[in-house]
Amino acid sequence: MKRFPLLLAALALASLLGCSDFGKVDQGRVVAFDKDAKKVTFIRDKKADPASPDYSGLPPVVYQMPADPAETGPAPKAGLRMKLDTQKSQIVVFDPQAQAFKTINFKIHDIQENVDKDHPLVFDKEANKAKQFPMVDKAKKTVTIYSGRQKLLVTFSVPDEYMSWPDSTWDAGDEVRVYYKDEGKALRFMNISKTDIFKK
Repeated sequence: MKRFPLLLAALALASLLGCSDFGKVDQGRVVAFDKDAKKVTFIRDKKADPASPDYSGLPPVVYQMPADPAETGPAPKAGLRMKLDTQKSQIVVFDPQAQAFKTINFKIHDIQENVDKDHPLVFDKEANKAKQFPMVDKAKKTVTIYSGRQKLLVTFSVPDEYMSWPDSTWDAGDEVRVYYKDEGKALRFMNISKTDIFKK
């Protein structure tokens, strides 16, 4: 009989948890950010695997940023690059006009592998800041991209029709995560790309 009060407590706790609305988590790569309207648009990561993300969740999702500034991390950077595949010499970008993905074939001019974020090729030690990528050379018709996750620095050329596209076409947007209860309304916003969870 001594176990009966404990059993009742356990059942009460289970009932309470079962009735609670814990909310949901969504995650993806930012393709648009309206600072004034405080709205973020991203492509869902269907795998949520940091080592091998899958930015292919369409249509894009739009969230209103949290009303409480304390629940909002650093403002996100938008970019349209979803995937860089140097083995196939292809880049996958999100086309805002078509609201769809576009695979573009490119010709590699130079590629550097195992390039860490503090490597001199991508980090200016004198200025103590990362160099700006992508670098678009209209004269040479080349694009240079650095992927920190893949540790790749690659320069390539694309068909002329794409050279007029904005530089953000070749840039990867920040990876973000939102916690929400109502669709489209974030209660908490985390910029994973700009948040060091190990920093105290």
